[in-house]
Amino acid sequence: MGSLAELLLRAFEAGGRPIESVDGQCERPEDLLALAETVRRKLLDREITANEPVHVRIGNRPSDLGALLGIWRASAVAVPLHVAAALSTVERLQRATGARYSIDGDRIDAIGPSPPQHRPLLRSAALVIFTSGSTGEPKGVVIGHQRLAGKLMVLDRLLCIDSSEVVLCPLQLTFIFGLWVALLTLIKGARLILMPKFSRDAMERGLADATAAAGVPTMFRELVKLSTESASGLRLILTGGEVLAPALAHEMQRFSPAAIYDLYGLTETGSCDFCVGPADQPQGFGSIGRPTAEVVFRLVKDGRPAEAGETGELQIRTPFGMLGYLDNPELMAASFDGGYFKTGDLARASADGGVALVGRAKDIISRGGNKIAPLEIDNLLTGHPDIAAALCAGVPNERLGEVIHAAIVPRQNARIDEGALREWLLGRIERFKVPDVFHLCDALPSGPTGKADRRAVARLAAERSKRR
Repeated sequence: MGSLAELLLRAFEAGGRPIESVDGQCERPEDLLALAETVRRKLLDREITANEPVHVRIGNRPSDLGALLGIWRASAVAVPLHVAAALSTVERLQRATGARYSIDGDRIDAIGPSPPQHRPLLRSAALVIFTSGSTGEPKGVVIGHQRLAGKLMVLDRLLCIDSSEVVLCPLQLTFIFGLWVALLTLIKGARLILMPKFSRDAMERGLADATAAAGVPTMFRELVKLSTESASGLRLILTGGEVLAPALAHEMQRFSPAAIYDLYGLTETGSCDFCVGPADQPQGFGSIGRPTAEVVFRLVKDGRPAEAGETGELQIRTPFGMLGYLDNPELMAASFDGGYFKTGDLARASADGGVALVGRAKDIISRGGNKIAPLEIDNLLTGHPDIAAALCAGVPNERLGEVIHAAIVPRQNARIDEGALREWLLGRIERFKVPDVFHLCDALPSGPTGKADRRAVARLAAERSKRR
């Protein structure tokens, strides 16, 4: 098993199919090899130092993969940053990394005056991926070449993608889900179709040839609105990044006979730590399944192992996890306990060895002293015949501490009667769990990754309150 650079280099050297995007861009492997060599030479001409972070502007273009390879072949570390990122974001990440250079295609721009400090943590690093924490402050997750390459081998055995596959990837390559899907596709010699910007129309164009598609559930809510003929060639669906509600999973199965792999994992743990595969369905929907190869987990409640049936924090030990947080050893130390990464997710073990998520510890709503997991309400609401998607969050309230706000997306042509909906809920959950406020939306509020975002529900509530 080589480094990511060696794996990608061999994939391009083997030739094979062009890398495409749904907007018509297309690059042959030999063209990307030439671009990578140009990037490598330009960095070396500027006396790049070993393991130095370099920003790479990502737009889900085929050329982005050549730029990544060029950075890795110059022995530098890639810091993916979207081409449309706000100037404030660019400046904040430049201060965090100390990067001197930014790559966009084969263009190199100077963005810093001098080489950053030497960081031993970056010695075997391939990537620094910035994720937003619960405070919204970005954390630089350092991903190692060998560790991510090892995870790709695990996913290869799990998913059995071969060179005949055509993989549609609407996921941004600034995040680990999109990156591993793209890299695994190329390593296997399959055809990769990228999507610079997600839309239902772009998804339909990409599906014309696709045999596999990867995306977060928010994307698949749009997919199931298309005609079933548009996905007639699909044999494989990869989803993750947010909870796949059982109701949506069943809709996806009705839409397409493709095998669904619902994958759970974090950037910090190398992604894809648990999987609900075709053999686990349909009864497995609503859980995160069983651990993938070499992953060990435990559930911890109040500092002790959770007993059977108890909810505890999910903690994960894996050889494929991050090397550390950039320049933040204190956060790194606080994030682990005895080699286990503390995910912050609350979960319960099931009798068959699987794991069911209850919610995020930080998302738990405290309403009048009652602790409520919003995920439970989400899943219940999406079981209503007139609701396509739902997302609940706590919003501060002087009397109760927090109240429950629910963003709901009605099914096409459905009319939501709030009173009838409350009666429907009261027959299924305790009264204190029924949302206090409903917000009808065309789509769930989302964050910068395109995933449904509970914090955005609170922002939506605040905006609508101001307008009233």
